[in-house]
Amino acid sequence: MIILTGGAGMIGSIIAWHLNTILDRKDIIIVDDIQHPDQWNNLSKRTYIDYLDKDDLFPWLEKKQNIEAIIHMGAISATTETDFNKLLNHNIRYSQNLWRYASEHQIPFLYASSAATYGSGEFGYDDNESELSKLRPLNAYGYSKQFFDQWAVSQVLSKEKTPPHWCGFKFFNVYGPNEYHKNRMASVVFHSFNQLKKEGEIRLFKSDRPDYQDGMQLRDFVYVKDAAAAVLHFLSHKDHSGIYNVGTGKASSFKALAESLINSVEGNHKAIKYIDMPNDLKGKYQYFTEANIKKLKDAGYTKPFLTIEEGVKDYATNYLTKSDAYA
Repeated sequence: MIILTGGAGMIGSIIAWHLNTILDRKDIIIVDDIQHPDQWNNLSKRTYIDYLDKDDLFPWLEKKQNIEAIIHMGAISATTETDFNKLLNHNIRYSQNLWRYASEHQIPFLYASSAATYGSGEFGYDDNESELSKLRPLNAYGYSKQFFDQWAVSQVLSKEKTPPHWCGFKFFNVYGPNEYHKNRMASVVFHSFNQLKKEGEIRLFKSDRPDYQDGMQLRDFVYVKDAAAAVLHFLSHKDHSGIYNVGTGKASSFKALAESLINSVEGNHKAIKYIDMPNDLKGKYQYFTEANIKKLKDAGYTKPFLTIEEGVKDYATNYLTKSDAYA
């Protein structure tokens, strides 16, 4: 039996999709705290044992045995969240308690970190646990993920009781189906598709840095199905523990992303427009991210990641343009 927290979220629900459709696994307990009225659709095509509210998980765990793994994707994922007490409770304390449970009962523990921990990237994008203290996230969400990464590594280094196998995943810019509940935090692909459909244009942020032209800000965009596959690789490869980047290893521009979407729906490249960046993102915006995925490959994950053109095409043609857009 697998415990999957955040199972109604974007990445979590695609992990459930992968478990069902690729691995033929249905022995799943999904845990979440659904807030959006349409988010239940992320679960509507899945087969699983039961759904638990996140506050009911620990009482439930007191009576359960034979848990194969805990996959912990649940968190506040809004990079604009400013209430650190909320982040403390949801992203740090809850994760620490799950880690302790996994340690006590010797259950493998796989959890979501974030590339937001890298901040502006001045120290690069290497998933080296010994370099964690150098990183400077640009927002409270990134810091909450950084805090837990450092805490987990400190548990290992201090010889505290730990899960027998553990992995943290620094997800880069994930996009794809089942992100529709994320509102402003949904991917640029999703927002661009809706803008193009409703208004005939795609609005990208202007650059406020002289070394980047408008639309040429670079991110490592990773398709959500690839992200899920990378996580579940470690379900069966338990000889590797640590923190791993999950990205394609190749940065692409926002302009290239928009052009890929336009090509997928046979639109016009002249639809791309540039707008001022919102004030609450200035100084907190990553202009370049690119995952170093050598460590991931060294751990045996060698499946190629979809290119931005391939991923956007699958998302647009098989989901966004369909009446039922859910995976």
